[in-house]
Amino acid sequence: MSSHAGPSSSQTPSIGPTRHAGAALLVVVMAAGSIVMWLVSPVAWLWIASRMTDSSQPSLGPYVLVLVGMALTAVVIGKGLGKINRAHMRLTGRLSDKRETRSWNKSMRGERGRTHDRGVLEQVMAISVSCALVAFGIWFFAFAGSSLPS
Repeated sequence: MSSHAGPSSSQTPSIGPTRHAGAALLVVVMAAGSIVMWLVSPVAWLWIASRMTDSSQPSLGPYVLVLVGMALTAVVIGKGLGKINRAHMRLTGRLSDKRETRSWNKSMRGERGRTHDRGVLEQVMAISVSCALVAFGIWFFAFAGSSLPS
């Protein structure tokens, strides 16, 4: 009899050390991708837009470029992170090949089935967004200074 409350070893797939290392590497790649999405991409687009203008009062063009560029880059990086997450789930044996009905297409009176496993990407993104918000708060309150006239 097992003393822990987790699932038994017959329910969870056993993966070898090589697959475990590969899965850990994919998590690191997802973390790096989320940093690129939240930090590198916006800074890069701001730098590109700053090179487009010579005055401190630019026209609407650089602002639109930053907005569209950041949105498109986030979509591309997000799709890539989704593929990496599916590869991680496939590697760890958590990827289900059967199609599942979305929750909004199910009857409210229907039986409760198992929840859909979204993989580790959801946690990686939540942690990266939390870290980005904390870093922004530290920068804003400690280093940004006041833009109000003295």
